[in-house]
Amino acid sequence: MYQPFPSGGDAPPPARPEPPPSVQMAVKLMYAGATVSAISLIVSLATISGLRASLHKADPSLTDAQLHTAEITAVSIGVFLGLIGIGLWIWMALANRAGMSWARIIASVLFGIDTILIVISISQPAEVFSRIISILIWLIGLGAVVLLWRKDSSAYFTAVSARR
Repeated sequence: MYQPFPSGGDAPPPARPEPPPSVQMAVKLMYAGATVSAISLIVSLATISGLRASLHKADPSLTDAQLHTAEITAVSIGVFLGLIGIGLWIWMALANRAGMSWARIIASVLFGIDTILIVISISQPAEVFSRIISILIWLIGLGAVVLLWRKDSSAYFTAVSARR
């Protein structure tokens, strides 16, 4: 007759706790931030035709070749930064939903950087659409960070950290 060898009493690890509603809402806000950032990038690319005129208006002494180079550079930098922003939103959503305690700290630091950039950009001329999108993204970040530091969120991050 077959007798299984005793396993030594190893119990399976406790299940990962479910994120509380505050963390779930923060994650939804982060996905909304990624969506708004993607829409902003698409709109910026769709309205690129006015970029050349804006560059020429900013510096009328630029030659056609210099204007073309500036246009390509501006579009490249804009796309690169837009994709980085979208990626950061998604990364923070996934990491915070998983209960990584470092993720809410990184999210808070990124929000602080965005706050500084918003304050600096206020003194710069910008289109109304760009201002509205920047403020909307900042408000989404504010909501997410506030939710991540609530008492029930802190308990969740502590419980997940203790489990490791």
